Amino acid sequence: MTGRRELLDAARAELTGRSGVLFHGPAGIGKSTLLTALLASWAGQDRPCAVLRCSPAREDARLPYVGLVDLFSRVPESCLEALAPQPRAALRAALLQGPEPADDHSRLAVRVAVLEVLRALAATGPVLLVLDNLQWLDDPSAEVLAFAVRRVQGLDIRMVAAERVTDGEQAERLRCCPPDTVEFPVPPMTDGEVAHLVRTAVGADLPPAVLRAIQDTAAGNPWYALELGRAAPRDSAAVGFGRTLPVPRRLRDALLGQVRSLPESARSTLLVASAAARPSLTVLRAAGLPDPAADLAEAEQLGVAAADADGAVRFRHPLIGAAVYADAPEYGRREAHALLARAVAEPVEQARHLALAHPYEDEATARTLLSAAESARRDGAPDAAFELAGLAARRTPGDRPADRADRLLAAAEYACDAGQLEEAGQAAETVLAGSGSARQRVRARLILLRNAGQALGGARDLIEEGLRDAAGDPEAEAWLHHWAAVRGLLCGELADAARHARHAARQAERADDTDTRIGALATLARVQSLAGEPVAAGAAIEEALALAGGAGAGPESWGLIRMRAILALDSDKVTEAGEQVAQLLAEIGEFAGVEEVMATLVALTRIQVRAGHCREALHTAARCSRAQTETGVQAAPALYAAALAATAGGSAEEARSLAEQAVRASEADGDRLFLLRALAVLGQAELLAGDPRGAAAAVEALQRAKELGEAMCAADPPLLHWYGDLAEALVVLGETDAAGAVLQEAFTRMPGDAPGSVLAALERAEGLREAGLGRAKEGAVRLRAAVDRLRQLPLPVELVRTLIALGTVERRGRRRSAARAVLGEAMETATRIGAAPLAVRARDELARLDAGDRSGEAGAGRPELTPTEARIAELVGGGATNREVAAELFISVKTVEGTLSRVYRKVGVRSRTALAHAMAVAVIASGAAASVSSGDDDQVRPTVQAVAVSQPGRVRGGRALDTRR
Repeated sequence: MTGRRELLDAARAELTGRSGVLFHGPAGIGKSTLLTALLASWAGQDRPCAVLRCSPAREDARLPYVGLVDLFSRVPESCLEALAPQPRAALRAALLQGPEPADDHSRLAVRVAVLEVLRALAATGPVLLVLDNLQWLDDPSAEVLAFAVRRVQGLDIRMVAAERVTDGEQAERLRCCPPDTVEFPVPPMTDGEVAHLVRTAVGADLPPAVLRAIQDTAAGNPWYALELGRAAPRDSAAVGFGRTLPVPRRLRDALLGQVRSLPESARSTLLVASAAARPSLTVLRAAGLPDPAADLAEAEQLGVAAADADGAVRFRHPLIGAAVYADAPEYGRREAHALLARAVAEPVEQARHLALAHPYEDEATARTLLSAAESARRDGAPDAAFELAGLAARRTPGDRPADRADRLLAAAEYACDAGQLEEAGQAAETVLAGSGSARQRVRARLILLRNAGQALGGARDLIEEGLRDAAGDPEAEAWLHHWAAVRGLLCGELADAARHARHAARQAERADDTDTRIGALATLARVQSLAGEPVAAGAAIEEALALAGGAGAGPESWGLIRMRAILALDSDKVTEAGEQVAQLLAEIGEFAGVEEVMATLVALTRIQVRAGHCREALHTAARCSRAQTETGVQAAPALYAAALAATAGGSAEEARSLAEQAVRASEADGDRLFLLRALAVLGQAELLAGDPRGAAAAVEALQRAKELGEAMCAADPPLLHWYGDLAEALVVLGETDAAGAVLQEAFTRMPGDAPGSVLAALERAEGLREAGLGRAKEGAVRLRAAVDRLRQLPLPVELVRTLIALGTVERRGRRRSAARAVLGEAMETATRIGAAPLAVRARDELARLDAGDRSGEAGAGRPELTPTEARIAELVGGGATNREVAAELFISVKTVEGTLSRVYRKVGVRSRTALAHAMAVAVIASGAAASVSSGDDDQVRPTVQAVAVSQPGRVRGGRALDTRR
């Protein structure tokens, strides 16, 4: 039932209140499977039910009353005996128990008899009529059913039926169903559903290229997909390099019965059309076919293929074209390609047909194919470039092994551009294993390095082996030192990365290899930026841009523009960064490979989140995820972008899930650079909940990010932002001393020219820490300073976070007017920019403020307990020891002791016993307030909050204060 659950549920629901359900669609779409599943679910409802079923075949359509014979095969003899003599005789004759009804009177008697039998069966219980393959029900049986179903309304008689119709057409046998029957067209499956179905049937994952070919050819038809999947090759090369997907004979026989009856000229026309990439009447005439329009008119009458008003030729289903091609003899296919090679003008398609028309080694053909591959890549078609370069390698004569290896390497590079990583790896491994040229082996290793994506942690040996091959070749050495620099960057080995990048730039300059020199300078700039050296990074970028010919020079400048934009972003120049990347994305969209597109989309997501374009960030991250899906691998950068966008415009739960996936993917790749970012966004997602459990998880993720950044010697502005997040999480847990230590370290690390956003983030954390220490007034002052700073910057998300923090501190300090003003602004801004999680936080804080207003002003002027303080007070009041509280809240015993001391001071008690007594007394005092504020998150435990407002300074006695327990 892959992809059909919702349709089945809808049909089951309709059948409960209707008399009939009719599934219809083309052959193999899954109608019979749905009908069987619906019947099973209906019969499985523990109710006695008479089921009358028939499933006629094509050859049954000519046999009168065969459908009725099948339906009545399980009708008890007693039902027939109860009929009046004439209807009984007529029905027996129709059921081959007497002479066939010959006149209208006899046929009417059959109709009446069937109606009476159905009524008799319905009198004893529900009746379900099941008709599969309704299109092949013989006409006499169809007429009898049409007569009967119109006359059984009000009885417990239902029908489920399935009818084959041409794709997009309506059912023709609806008259055989009850008048209130609901039609359900069965749609094609999605590509994802086809992939799941094929994997399940085959029992293993097919190569991506094979799976894509099945998806394209089956076009969502599950039967076609299953048949193709079972016969599919397990080697991606079997469908690459110009080879087509095999179509099993059983499928060809089912589809081509009528095609094989066509005249020879029509079959030839269909074969040439199936071999063409974009068949049309113009192409078919240019191929020398005498009258393709007349041939297609005959094919159209059989529902096989047709030419539209513009002359474009289309097969009724892609599989029919594939079957026509597969059914032809090999010489016929070669002849079709030879005709098309002379007919088409487009160089890429012409070269492809030339290769398939000459399936043997030929240097002239190979050169033509390679030229076409280069043309396809320039036109932004890396898939076609890969196929053509691969064909060029296969057509290269065996006495030219160096040329064959060069062409295989070109094919591998084009496959990388297209995101076909498995195919690229196979071609590169072939060259690496068989080439006698050190330079070719170096190029093969470069492809394998590129193919690894972010997972370069284990590539040290590959690089070192390449350097041995490259010895004495400055250009090849530059390539490999550049990859060593990239690996060092991703693995967090910044000093090594900088050293390799500088070496690569020097060697590339010696070799006059401008492209590699530009790449090495770009990597050096990334290392310097991460190390907190923005001026040096900017200088490296400008040097590289000058070498590339400027910002609009083409592919050489794309990565540099991205990096310059990120440097601007880290310096709070958000608008400038956004303009640069948006322009870059528009430029590369049509021509860049998957890697470039993904990198640019990740950068744009980061910029949009900081700029407060939260809805746009979600769309950009979704585009990035689609680009990732094309590669067939789980890419940590795409997952990071999706998680980051979710923290801004999605939900805390979604952000947490995506961030956890990004962490796992980065760990699997050994990519410490994106692991650092993924951990940071995981911490931010956990902080969105605003509760102790989320804060504890945030501390774990952010502490790990802090340690990882220190190990990498990272010091860029985002890292300092994450220090602020860590301090905030520690404050939520009551770990104010630890938060102070983190902030002190951050201020020590912060350069003199730190961006305003970093200062604001640390001020926000410091303000929350002051409030956590019971100094709400001092905390509010720091938070207002952070708000004032952020009002000067285009960072609305950061502003909303800080307004919420200020509003929370003001609310807990009983400064309600001030709290309402800033929380209202936070709510309005978050809603306007689409920052859904922050809008929820602001709304919750306003609700708590309203609940406090409704509960009266008792205790006005005294600070409330924070959520962590309230939770600890509740657990201690219930008898938990400090160690048990620490285990429950994932915090240290020392933190519990410190927090409990603050609770005692706020409530006005000196012992655990007094605290428990105060809470018990407060139950009565807070009853009314709790009922008024029911449903408010901050009042889930009204007894704890009530202690602070109804028992100030009143509870004494008990043992001396002891917070060590």
